[in-house]
Amino acid sequence: MTTPTLILNVDDNDGARYAKTRILQSAGFTVVEASNGTDALAVVKRGGVALVLLDVKLPDINGIEVCRRIKADPDSAMVLVLQTSAALTGRADKIRGLEGGADNYLAAPIEADELVANVNALLRMRQTQSALRDSEERFRQLTDNIEDVFWMFSVPARALEYVSPAYATIWGRPVETLEREPGSWMAAVHPDDRAYVASLWDALPSTPHYDAEFRVTMPDGSLRWVRDRMFAVRDTRDEVYRVARVTSDITRRKEMEALLRAADANKNEFLATLAHELRNPLSPIRNAAALLGASSMGTGADAVERQARARDVITRQVDHLAHLVDDLLDVARISEGKIVLRQEEVELKGVIAQAVETAGPLIAARGHKLDVVQPDCQIWLMGDPVRLAQSMGNLLHNAAKFTPKGGRIKVEVTLDGEIVRIAVQDNGIGIAEDSLSRIFGMFAQAAVPPDRAPEGLGIGLSLVSRLLEMHGGRLSATSPGIGLGSTFVVELPVLRTALAGQETAAAGTVPGQPAAASGGRKVLLVDDNVDAMEMMAFLLAEMGYEAHTTADAGDLVQMALSLRPDVIVLDIGLPGVDGYELARRLKGNPQLASTRLVAHTGYGSPEDRRKAQDAGFDAHLVKPAELEDLEKALQG
Repeated sequence: MTTPTLILNVDDNDGARYAKTRILQSAGFTVVEASNGTDALAVVKRGGVALVLLDVKLPDINGIEVCRRIKADPDSAMVLVLQTSAALTGRADKIRGLEGGADNYLAAPIEADELVANVNALLRMRQTQSALRDSEERFRQLTDNIEDVFWMFSVPARALEYVSPAYATIWGRPVETLEREPGSWMAAVHPDDRAYVASLWDALPSTPHYDAEFRVTMPDGSLRWVRDRMFAVRDTRDEVYRVARVTSDITRRKEMEALLRAADANKNEFLATLAHELRNPLSPIRNAAALLGASSMGTGADAVERQARARDVITRQVDHLAHLVDDLLDVARISEGKIVLRQEEVELKGVIAQAVETAGPLIAARGHKLDVVQPDCQIWLMGDPVRLAQSMGNLLHNAAKFTPKGGRIKVEVTLDGEIVRIAVQDNGIGIAEDSLSRIFGMFAQAAVPPDRAPEGLGIGLSLVSRLLEMHGGRLSATSPGIGLGSTFVVELPVLRTALAGQETAAAGTVPGQPAAASGGRKVLLVDDNVDAMEMMAFLLAEMGYEAHTTADAGDLVQMALSLRPDVIVLDIGLPGVDGYELARRLKGNPQLASTRLVAHTGYGSPEDRRKAQDAGFDAHLVKPAELEDLEKALQG
């Protein structure tokens, strides 16, 4: 229900006041009365009055002075005042009343309909003014608090009428500069984009719509990308008389787009390189296999040598393929946080020796000279020996690969307090300055000379960097430039140091010691890859095992009960068979419970190993398994 409008009727003439009150009440207004200026000011002070019907002649304070005081008080300045006079007044009196602050002036005699019409007109005016004021306040609140710049320009003069405070943030200049130099916003547009933006601006008002992206130069010289949109504001005749403009900061979006483009380019390059890297080993493997199967090889010493060389080629290329797959899996596991380091005390010389042994064949094949310089003392680290050796081996492998034949490679270890630095330096192809900042990114490869094809998947350095970070260390690179070699420096925290000879290696198997004899153990191989299974069976037979094979796991339990093998090597990924469930059935049979069960699979994540252990497997081998690892798994 709408609250009636409250009107204060002020007149010292009781009859005239009564008559005006009755007229206003009959029109639906609520009326309160006062007979003097003092009482009128007190009623207005209490609040709630929308309009004062104020007679000029009052006994204590002149009506014009009462009006002035009402308008001068901030609490009542918005109260409407309709000045009245009991007698005919001249033009000068009306002017004096209006200049005193009155919103309108009526002179006697006042007709009822004239009085009501004037009151309604004033109230409508005030309602319009109030709505406009509220709208302006909402507009200010919106434009003052949004991150975008809001502009308003007149048409056709293109004069700036309003700009929001966000201009100072996005343009990097005070709003006051626009008041002094209205065109200074255009001067800040990047020189290469200014003509384009000016062409859009010159099209006003014929085409007052556009959506453009351009750069703005900050006072410090940096660039900011903005999206600028302009919209027409039309009057009741559908003519454009103003244009509104909104400018948004899209710098972050542009940066992300650039990163996505670079990532897409890296991805495409990676896929092409992956195809190249995977195809390269397949050719020698195919040729070596054809050589081994050729009937014309004969049986002499030359034939035996060719067979040995073919086997070496196949072994070497398979190792290369396995290395590629391991790198890809390691990167995926690190990205998903699934790699768990096997933390233990590690002696640095052993790590470097293993890395040199890993990269040794490539270094020798390319005729490089390798120097290793280390302190006399022992340096102990806390970390995963396999991952540390893998990281150092990768750096040595890169140095050998990207250094022309007959090059020099140097590994130098230096102690600096609680940090040890391992520098791998070469005189190879080097790295361009603009590539140094991105070579540790995923799938990134440094530029190589035109006569060399890119080698590797571009994940090696990223993998090494992440593994070292997991050890609390870091990897950095420097290079004087293309053709001038490069240096990769590993920094790792030191656990402790000791003089040589003060500490001995932990008890265990001596590297290179022959494995335990097979003792004629019976092994059952289960795999749907017949070639892989038969080759493994031949190797086991050469090692003294009694090897049996089957590609059909459907009746494996009965076959095992009949054969009674000492070890079952089971491929988990058999078609149509759950290898884990099969393992549980084998271990669940009392007659087979003591049979050693070895998982042989292409799945090697920690989760895969856990699932195999839960299913009852005694050992877990990842394809292709090293001969030494296979024999350890068989012996238990």
